[in-house]
Amino acid sequence: MSVSRRSFLSAAATVAAAAPYRGERPPNLVFYMADELRAESIGCYGHPVVRTPNIDRLASQGTRFEQCHVQNPVCAPSRCSLMTGWPVHVRGHRSLYYALHQDEPNLLRYLKEGGYDVFWFGKNDLLSTDSFASSVNEAKPGPGAGMFTKNPYQQTDSRYYSFLWEAGGDRRKTGDYANIQSAAEILARPTDKPFCLFLPLLYPHPPYSAPADFHNMYRPEDLPALRPSNLRHLPRFHNRLRKRMRLDELDEAHFRKIQAVYLGQVSYTDWLVGELLEAMERTNHSKDTAIFLFSDHGDFAGDYGLVEKWPNAMPDVLTRIPLIARVPGLEGGHVSREIVELFDVMATSLELAGIEAKHTHFARSLMPQLTGKAGDGARAAFCEGGYNTNEPQCFEPLAQFNNAANPYYPKVALQNEEPDTITRSTMIRTLTHKLIYRPDDQSELYDLAHDPRELNNVYGEHSYQTAQADLFRRMMDYYVRTSDVAPRQVDSRGFPG
Repeated sequence: MSVSRRSFLSAAATVAAAAPYRGERPPNLVFYMADELRAESIGCYGHPVVRTPNIDRLASQGTRFEQCHVQNPVCAPSRCSLMTGWPVHVRGHRSLYYALHQDEPNLLRYLKEGGYDVFWFGKNDLLSTDSFASSVNEAKPGPGAGMFTKNPYQQTDSRYYSFLWEAGGDRRKTGDYANIQSAAEILARPTDKPFCLFLPLLYPHPPYSAPADFHNMYRPEDLPALRPSNLRHLPRFHNRLRKRMRLDELDEAHFRKIQAVYLGQVSYTDWLVGELLEAMERTNHSKDTAIFLFSDHGDFAGDYGLVEKWPNAMPDVLTRIPLIARVPGLEGGHVSREIVELFDVMATSLELAGIEAKHTHFARSLMPQLTGKAGDGARAAFCEGGYNTNEPQCFEPLAQFNNAANPYYPKVALQNEEPDTITRSTMIRTLTHKLIYRPDDQSELYDLAHDPRELNNVYGEHSYQTAQADLFRRMMDYYVRTSDVAPRQVDSRGFPG
């Protein structure tokens, strides 16, 4: 599969105001993927306290997507959708334990087959072992030292399972920093081929612990009000998870401290982004390299009296992520306020690279927005999660966590012992409303125009009957249109021999 510069230039040249990239080859691609980074906890997305100067600068130089949502609130399924352009139901990628295989398409393989050298530095919640050779030229996870510290609480303490841990050490002695340095080495290499740097890093994933000079960067009392835990008409997991993890015994101050440390982790992520941007500038790659910054999903971080995430939970703190793209020669400082979805990165990257997808997918190229145009104001985002009780392969294995000393033990035990808390769910989100439908549990409907923090579930209320019915119809249309993908091969109907 050849790399065509013409395809990239023709797309970029459709907007006269934008000066398209005019290199001798398609742009290099850098994908900075933070783990559990929610959009609202970044400065350029409106947080009033957090300091993220490097991410903010990147947004000022490129396009910031105000409403980007993921296809699943858990790491692996979200990443599989990102790389394929498929909703997770198309091939059953709904668990942590089913990765992309050799017979499935993925963006990295397209790039490698299209002439890119593909480098991977970071964690793997994406590819099965049989897919690496065809998708990646060089990969390493980087050392894990410095990523996890110590739980300061005794197991009998109600704070033990809150994931609030001690401060870390030197900011330059973490696995994420080591991976950024590996990326810098690639940037410094002379090469005649375009390259892709995939950086699936760990911060700001819990435990809530940041390097020493970031851990206590923010005072809990300075933060905006957290979303409360005592809301009405919520699905079962809220109360059951809080009780299992003893979070219902903790006070507001503890949850505010959790979020303050989470913001410290976000600021550390921002510093890492700054190190990467500096390496790109030092090696003169800011002029020929497109960089995308995004996450796989968000984090409760103390909101709703919860921590981490849950597989069938879909508030904006989990589904809404940052997406910022800077492409040489294209629009700078543009804000796209319309809804987009994470897997659009795949379609956009292929268009930049001049590579045609050979499989049916549902992602949309964001090239119009990258050249200063408005997006689709009528678009909706869709997310889905949870497991059926007859799918034991999807549940996190209790035997692996069957030790109460493990901080994940109560969460995994709840999934396995009370599977009615983790049943299948699906979400549609527009600019004004969100519907989360659970056939076997409490559904949710939010009027985002009047309730942007999702505090008042109006599902079933008479005054929202029309809006609810319209969202159900759109959701049905979506599932009919995306229920599967037909292979592109055409088989003979003749008899053998």
